Amino acid sequence: MWSIGLNCRISTKVTSIFVTFAYLIMLSSTCGATPTLDTPIIDPKSRFHPVYSREGMVVSQEIIASRIGANILALGGNAVDAAVATGFALAVSLPRAGNLAGGGFMLIHLTKRNETIALDFREVAPAQASRDMFLDLNGDVDNELARSSIKSSGVPGTVAGFLHAHESYGRLPLRQVIQPAIDLASKGIVVSVDLAHSIISRANRLRRNPATENYYFKSSGAFYQPGDRFIQKDLADTIRRIGVDGHAGFYEKKTAKLIVEQMKHSGGLITLDDLKNYRVVERKPICVYYQDKNICSMPPPSSGGVHLLQMLNILEDWDLDTLGHNSAAYIHRLVESMRRAYADRSAYLGDPDFYDVPVSQILDKRYAARLRKEIDLSKASLSSDVYPGLAIDPDRLLRNLNKPVKESVETTHFSTRDKWGNTTSTTTTLNFSFGSGISVAGAGFLLNNEMDDFSAKPGSPNGYGLIGGVANEIQPGKRPLSAMTPVIVFDSTGDPLMATGSPGGSTIISVVLQVILNILEFDMGIAEATAAARIHHQWLPDRVGYEKGISIDTLNILRNMGHSMDEAPRVLGSTQTVSKGALGGSIGASDTRRDGAGAAPQN
Repeated sequence: MWSIGLNCRISTKVTSIFVTFAYLIMLSSTCGATPTLDTPIIDPKSRFHPVYSREGMVVSQEIIASRIGANILALGGNAVDAAVATGFALAVSLPRAGNLAGGGFMLIHLTKRNETIALDFREVAPAQASRDMFLDLNGDVDNELARSSIKSSGVPGTVAGFLHAHESYGRLPLRQVIQPAIDLASKGIVVSVDLAHSIISRANRLRRNPATENYYFKSSGAFYQPGDRFIQKDLADTIRRIGVDGHAGFYEKKTAKLIVEQMKHSGGLITLDDLKNYRVVERKPICVYYQDKNICSMPPPSSGGVHLLQMLNILEDWDLDTLGHNSAAYIHRLVESMRRAYADRSAYLGDPDFYDVPVSQILDKRYAARLRKEIDLSKASLSSDVYPGLAIDPDRLLRNLNKPVKESVETTHFSTRDKWGNTTSTTTTLNFSFGSGISVAGAGFLLNNEMDDFSAKPGSPNGYGLIGGVANEIQPGKRPLSAMTPVIVFDSTGDPLMATGSPGGSTIISVVLQVILNILEFDMGIAEATAAARIHHQWLPDRVGYEKGISIDTLNILRNMGHSMDEAPRVLGSTQTVSKGALGGSIGASDTRRDGAGAAPQN
């Protein structure tokens, strides 16, 4: 404990709850009237600072979209309205990952009802999809077909998910919520360095499709440069139709017909019936207690929630804070926990409407204790010696240890919190950057390539290097497994303490894990927790990726323990976090790993 002024005593233990320096000044001037707080305050001299708002907050990977969401809060909207507005805006301002034709997951906590809802609007396999549709004549996976053809597109769920969330839990009229996205597309956005670079880096893929080339390059064929104005008229018209006709404005009328025409023209599988029949599923969140905090995330077909919670269970009984943040002893425990969780992912996870996923067994604290006991604290395991722990089914454990896989990380996450404490955590995706690279002519948006997230061949890695089994094989109407991991953490009183999530493909689960541990175990604020260097391991291949910032001495110790340490080819994740403030209001921290991200306070 330490004091401000004469009698103001405030705990020095720093957690994810923050106030600004102005509040410290205020406390020092009113100390006699200030009660003792059990919610700690960050040192204002910290190297990393969150954004503060007296009311609500929106944090996303693109600051224009964050500001749109924050403006919706200022107009009287709640956290759900802000999330929907932000999501539609991201489809305009972050085209490589924001989307109308992708899918995702949203966690919603409603304070007044004390209820948390998990919305599943993941893409589904078309009715004409089949188990072996991506195998060549030799029975091997044709990666070009699975990732870059129009057959790689699942039936999109993003629009249905946003509309379901708004209709069920929003406050403002739909047209008011999505009008900013329409304006953004019709009037144009100023091209950022990030947007210009993302188009240039994917130019060869984007030029392969005439509609995409027309949308993302100038009429002369030249690249858009930073500072240029980028107008998306067809996309504006598509969002406008959604505002007028709601669900039918995307899944039944003109837009649906444009999608089907694109499918027929290019040999795709999605039909008008597939679109009409798409449904959002409300699921029960999965939660575990980590110490006195209740941590809730998405159930399957998200694998992220299950294995995030599983790893927390494994790690819980170790006194992690005494090991030191990012020490060799700490990272060793992280890696070994990740190794076992990702091994389980390969065998047991799939769409729960098609496969009996053993969630309760995976999240059983006794199972975590057994896995923890298997970990040698002095040396690394070999991934080849680690099997899914509930049972061994050889048909699900086929391996390809040496196949190099280029990893795509273009998903996007956004978190919102309103002045009433309602909180959302949303992750959406097209899968690869710019999805399949194929646009719907006349509609202005890109198609996903989410069919690659199925196990096209059990035991073969997908585009993220993740191994899958028969639980995730392709079936019509089935939802592919996903690593997306939206999370809400609740404090000991049951109030939402923070919401976070990240893009990053297979790294999402490990990234979110480390941010949560940084806050709960190492007393970091959300900004500091976001900035700290990260590691990643996913069972196969048997190597540990790390970011710059891990001590060379630590790396050498880990290598001597038997870990294969490789510097990650790019940064790991981009978390977008909101939290309640110690003295009320909201706090936001946007990851600086992706250019253009930002937290926007409600004004």
